[in-house]
Amino acid sequence: MENISFDKVKIKKSMWYDLQKINGEKTINSVRNRFAETGRFDAFKCDWKEGMDKKPHFFWDSDVAKWIEGVAYIVTGNRNDELEKYVDDLVDLVEKNQHKNGYFNIFYTVCDPGKEWTQRKNHELYCAGHLIEAAIAYKKATKKDKLLKCMIKYADYIYKVFVEEKSASFVTCGHEEIELALVRLFYETNNKKYLDLAQFFIDMRGNNDKDFNADVSYEERAYDQSHLPVRKQFTAEGHAVRGCYLYSAMADLAKINSDKELFDACKSIFNNITEKRMYVTGGIGSSRIKEAFTIDYDLPNQYAYSESCAAISLAMFANRMLKLENNRIYSDIIEKIIYNAGISGISLSGNKFFYENPLSFGRKLNRQEEKFLETYGRKLPIRERVEVFECSCCPPNINRFFASIGDYICSQSDDTIFIHQFINSEINLDDNTILTIETDYPKNGSIKITYNGSKKISVRLPSWCENHKTSKKYTLENGYMNFGNIQDVTMDFEMKPVLVRACSKVYDDSGKVAVMYGPVVFCAEAVDNGDNLGDVSILTDGNFEIEKDDFTNFYAITADGKRLEEQTELYSKYIDNARKCKIKLIPYYAFANRGDSEMQVWLNVR
Repeated sequence: MENISFDKVKIKKSMWYDLQKINGEKTINSVRNRFAETGRFDAFKCDWKEGMDKKPHFFWDSDVAKWIEGVAYIVTGNRNDELEKYVDDLVDLVEKNQHKNGYFNIFYTVCDPGKEWTQRKNHELYCAGHLIEAAIAYKKATKKDKLLKCMIKYADYIYKVFVEEKSASFVTCGHEEIELALVRLFYETNNKKYLDLAQFFIDMRGNNDKDFNADVSYEERAYDQSHLPVRKQFTAEGHAVRGCYLYSAMADLAKINSDKELFDACKSIFNNITEKRMYVTGGIGSSRIKEAFTIDYDLPNQYAYSESCAAISLAMFANRMLKLENNRIYSDIIEKIIYNAGISGISLSGNKFFYENPLSFGRKLNRQEEKFLETYGRKLPIRERVEVFECSCCPPNINRFFASIGDYICSQSDDTIFIHQFINSEINLDDNTILTIETDYPKNGSIKITYNGSKKISVRLPSWCENHKTSKKYTLENGYMNFGNIQDVTMDFEMKPVLVRACSKVYDDSGKVAVMYGPVVFCAEAVDNGDNLGDVSILTDGNFEIEKDDFTNFYAITADGKRLEEQTELYSKYIDNARKCKIKLIPYYAFANRGDSEMQVWLNVR
């Protein structure tokens, strides 16, 4: 089974149409401007010298590469001379400053020359991987292949250093990414050398004596998933983004090579993430320390790290697993991400970002109070999105994710088209047939699918849906409704507010509920409900009212609740003095867009 590429998909008026429009008109330029101000683009001139400001960081190449990839997806089918000129100038600088042997890395060219391939933690292969992905995307979008030629030369050099000469000081990169990029390069060039190189990096991870000294602990090795050979890894460990990039490449190779052992490892890891180490929003990586998975059910809310890139990387992993096994356990997770943690990292205005995506904000603190807590190891997430970070991997990752969201809608086998996500769109298939999905999802669950080809149609039945209707009969397999060869079908998934409970082992959520409407997670903010949200409880037998909300361009939900009278004494005898109140909830992805405010996803319940 293969994805139907986003360039075959025309997204029409819908929530995702609006998100893509903001991304293409505002976000991509905002990220460009911030990268220009911080020196990321000028760094490609490779003329920095000691004493100058804006010293290049060892991962700046990757920040810009992701931005270029985002540009490529945005200009696909809709060329943009201004953006392309900016990219073309950067490509000229890559060509000019690439070493004769093919090597290209800004940091080691101008900041630490002579130390190439000696510092495993410094992202050389990671940066190379993102540049390879950008080169492939830009060539597909524009037919311009200068950057791709540069990166092919670079990949050939990497093969020589790591496979033929074995001259590097390490065997695998501290930050995975090169592996999945090489698989893409194999598909683009049909040169098996790049597939072999990807296989080499996968097989050697956790399986060599060169990456670590003998005294390095198991826990330190687990940080970048090097604690065991990959086929013996069955739980998600370490840095969440690195992990899911690795797992994505593992899934790619499992598919290409029909490698059951690799597939079994991927499936076990995926299940561990989604059943024991994932937030209800689809966010992953609960710990600020090392941005990592920790242990099963350790999912704190106020201190949730849940990096924006991590949610995107889990969607990438799930999408690859879907190619191996058409099962809604994968497409359900993608849906959870694309309506929650995958889009909460950007402001509604499209120009400010969160790196972390917590599920709770406590009372407001002044900066002095925050700094005092930090001295005791209690660093809280920022409470308002910003335009750029020192480590600014998330903004351009959002650029490329939003622009290529069409990749997640459909896939096809020889005889069947599988519809995974319900986005109002028109899909032009390879056999010159057209499939249309007409819907205002996720505002409502009404969907009409029209198709003029000869393949069978299989449609995901979301696991959150308790009641639904369809205009045609179907058989159910792995959570997909198989309709056979049809020209049209309508379906209606009943959408209503639902209270969701967490596993009892998730301590922070014990005795609490979250509110969901279809796939969308909701939250309460003090700006709507007053301070001290911990005093508020939602009623299980109360009424829910849904109304259009202009601010979020979605819905707000009003629920019956009770609020305890405010207590000023530190401790006093409990008296149930709760009064009736109304609780207003907005989509989680829209939190922190109206200033600093308390926020909670998980609410007390009565």
